[in-house]
Amino acid sequence: MVSGTGSGTGTGAAPGGREGRPGTERTGEAVRELLQRLRALQSERVETYRLFEEGHRAYLSSAPHYDFPRYRQLVHEVTVAFSGISREVLAIAGRLRDELGRPDLAQHLARLQEREQEKLQLTAQLQLARQQAQDQPEVDAHQQEVQELKHKLIKTIEAISEILQDLKYDSEEVE
Repeated sequence: MVSGTGSGTGTGAAPGGREGRPGTERTGEAVRELLQRLRALQSERVETYRLFEEGHRAYLSSAPHYDFPRYRQLVHEVTVAFSGISREVLAIAGRLRDELGRPDLAQHLARLQEREQEKLQLTAQLQLARQQAQDQPEVDAHQQEVQELKHKLIKTIEAISEILQDLKYDSEEVE
């Protein structure tokens, strides 16, 4: 039983009278629960990125005697958090594909994981570029690299948002 956690924006019964088939209601419930967990995991990712950026700003503000051990610990904690989130998202994708007959939704999650990996790599590159730009402000190439990486990161975040929209659209029949 779902206790009012859905969006309530649906238009009624799913097309094709799916509720009449045995097990479909349970399957729909399982898909809804997995998608709800995915939303929670994406929120955890957002919070982890916020903490990562906040920690990097603190690290940069400790210049010229950078507190590298503290930053290294932050990178370790962020890596552990993202690794756990990724494992769980991949498990959700596997269940959607193998147990619940929703390879379409699983494919969205595979694309999401690829883009999230790209986002993490770009974030790390951007942090390094920011430090280089701060340490060598006279080198214009560092500032240019920061701007290019920011642009790539924005494009990646837009791609992630688009994937999440596609996932939402394709899963509306179970919401």
